[in-house]
Amino acid sequence: MGLKFGTDGVRGLAHSELTSKLVSKLAFATSKAIDVKEFVIGTDGRESGHDFASALADGLKAAGAKSQYLGIVPTPGIAHIASEFKIAGAVISASHNHAEYNGVKFFLPNGQKLSDETQKEIETLLDKRISIPPSDGNLEISADSQIYLKSWVNVLKASVQNDFQDLSIIIDCANGAASNIAPQLFKDLGVDLTVMHSEPNGKNINRNSGSTDMSSLRDVVKELNADLGLAFDGDADRVLAIDNEGSTIDGDYLMAIFARDLKQREKLRDDTVVATVMANMGFHEAMESAGITIHTTAVGDRNILKALRENKWSLGGEQSGHIIFPEQARTGDGLLTGIHLLNCLKRSQGRLAELARSSMRKFPQVLHSVQLKDQLGNQKLILEEVQPFIVEAESIFTKQGRVLVRPSGTEPILRIMVEGEVESEVHHVANEVIESIKQALKS
Repeated sequence: MGLKFGTDGVRGLAHSELTSKLVSKLAFATSKAIDVKEFVIGTDGRESGHDFASALADGLKAAGAKSQYLGIVPTPGIAHIASEFKIAGAVISASHNHAEYNGVKFFLPNGQKLSDETQKEIETLLDKRISIPPSDGNLEISADSQIYLKSWVNVLKASVQNDFQDLSIIIDCANGAASNIAPQLFKDLGVDLTVMHSEPNGKNINRNSGSTDMSSLRDVVKELNADLGLAFDGDADRVLAIDNEGSTIDGDYLMAIFARDLKQREKLRDDTVVATVMANMGFHEAMESAGITIHTTAVGDRNILKALRENKWSLGGEQSGHIIFPEQARTGDGLLTGIHLLNCLKRSQGRLAELARSSMRKFPQVLHSVQLKDQLGNQKLILEEVQPFIVEAESIFTKQGRVLVRPSGTEPILRIMVEGEVESEVHHVANEVIESIKQALKS
């Protein structure tokens, strides 16, 4: 059937690329592969979510598993519940994508995501004949949903180490999963709070809001002279910030702030932080000057989590704002990250713009995508073909600079990143490498 796992679960256009029938079979195959018979299911609020949650429950039932539907729950909430209650978790979400997309990701009873080996086993099972009788779709929210959610919220509140009553913050919930949780949580923390985009209607998730479009949040932060703004993505496993001057604080800045803070308090294990190949060169420069080692992984939070788990390290994350504090969470948690940022800001006794500038300087960076005609299977060969053009483009830099070309894990495209010390060179190199790759793809 061709259903494949990407960098974060399975994802596609709802009811065309991803259908209820496929979701049912995916649930059946996953339960069989991981040999778990109890699941909790959450959605991020998009209109196709309930249909797919029903389909998922049908597949689990056919596999002999029980499930409880919890309604709209952020991805990190499901990960916590899976770990805390020793049951499996499933999230119906397409993360930062718009409402016409949806997806499924699973968590094991220890709160961890599926391994590559398990995903391959599931894909093999999906190629076999699976017949699942559909139900009437009448899926009701479990009576225990609030018990599960309270367990996660209590962990978030326990991470608070300061009094935030003199901080004014704006939160942008992206009309997604954070909408039902974040406003009350931050009110309980005592901040002077303004809430944006917290009215999900099934169709407006991530639309002109959240971490993928922070323009309106930036405007409100500047208009209200707030201390900072926090922008979640659709399923709230990541967050980006706007500082008091209106500048974007991305995941690299957040990681630099957290790493320096943890090291200063002697809580950064082995003085090491885990980042992906996408981390800005300025982040590398800042960590070196602070005496912090960077362990680099491939893109994807599963790779970060694996490194953190195997080495018992304290901090890892991505430029996208997917930050992981493994001692408190099993996956990226936008709400937890936001609270940690407030803690760091209070300890610094300054403003967020000052804290960010003192943590790192960001090298100019350009991101582009090149569409591929072929599907995902030929991407390794394409990367080999374009490698000479990458080397040639990098030779243009007169100072530090690099070119990174990688295939998307979910779409037939190449993602291209160019960064360096001199902005004009970055744009010139980006234009050269993109044109060279396009010409190579035509031949």
